[in-house]
Amino acid sequence: MAEFTSEIKTIPHSDVDVYTVLSDLNNLELAKDRIPQDKIKEFTFDKDSCTVSVDPVGKVRFVVVSREPNSTIKFEAEQVPFGVTMWIQLKASSENETKLKLTIKAELSPFLKPMVSKPLQQGLDKVADLLATLPYDTILNQGTIE
Repeated sequence: MAEFTSEIKTIPHSDVDVYTVLSDLNNLELAKDRIPQDKIKEFTFDKDSCTVSVDPVGKVRFVVVSREPNSTIKFEAEQVPFGVTMWIQLKASSENETKLKLTIKAELSPFLKPMVSKPLQQGLDKVADLLATLPYDTILNQGTIE
């Protein structure tokens, strides 16, 4: 089992606000234009899942399998030839500041590991960067991102 973790990111919003936005994947609609199209293509989502096409892995669907309010959102991947689990972990560091960390665990064969490790880590880091910069207050108010 290979494990990949992002750097811990600091988000200038409460854990309640961050969790509220991230626990409903429909909220990603407001951030869709911030996702680098050279790394992630065919990005679709609904409340409980998102599907992306990532080179060189191909199409991957992540489904929410559990939610712990203001703390954790756990996903499992479908449509991949190996088992993948991802967690979004949140921890309040103050009233209006939250620490975020992403973790992926993947059952990679010795043959696959060298090919997908770097893209998985890079993708995880890019997602963490994106989540850290979202305008959570605007999304909660269903405004538009500028």
